[in-house]
Amino acid sequence: MSATAADRIIVALDGMGPEQALTFAGSLPALRWVKVGLELFVAAGPVVVQQLRQQGLRVFLDLKFHDIPATMAGACRSAAALGADLITVHAAAGSEALAAAQGAAAAGAAAAGLPAPTLLAVTVLTSWEAGRFARELAIQEPLASYVPQLAQLAATAGLGGCVCSPLEVAGLRGAHPHPFALVTPGIRPAGAATGDQQRVMTPAMAIAAGASQLVIGRPITAASDPAAAFAACCAELEAGC
Repeated sequence: MSATAADRIIVALDGMGPEQALTFAGSLPALRWVKVGLELFVAAGPVVVQQLRQQGLRVFLDLKFHDIPATMAGACRSAAALGADLITVHAAAGSEALAAAQGAAAAGAAAAGLPAPTLLAVTVLTSWEAGRFARELAIQEPLASYVPQLAQLAATAGLGGCVCSPLEVAGLRGAHPHPFALVTPGIRPAGAATGDQQRVMTPAMAIAAGASQLVIGRPITAASDPAAAFAACCAELEAGC
């Protein structure tokens, strides 16, 4: 199993309590990255980020901040000081809020003596289906053009990347070459249930399309043998290289 493949997979610790999350993360020796989302963060508090880092893991703090500029800046400053490597904000918060968040995150990390995190702008959640998105939010712009608009807003504000559906990766990568990060949830190995995700792709397909990293949860965490499931995802990426 190559370090490169393992570094591309972020395992989502969704649905776990604090102790379960720490135990699970420690049970996969090859694990490099974990995602801490709202559920775990609310249950465990900021200390869970530090505890996971003490286990040698890098943390994707997926709290999807979306507020006025000053509040987003304060939240990102604090998140960066915890040592989170990736932090999500909603691109729909607008350019002023995104720029404020970016500057505050860099300042918060520097004050804590840590490297600056990468801020990722969430474009459109992968749980949205195009027709329902248009009906319920009254946004008539097709997803195919709405997502690139939000990604460009983030890039212009100085953010380091986006979170997007794997189906949108190829188009965004054409407009935003590396090192702009494209992190993709909605990843399902062949044969896995899609669950509440609507716009999905296999790990190898997403990387081939231009994704930087993949967020994978239940196909690994709910597997009868999570270590084997993680290894299988890594092997799929290696085979696709």
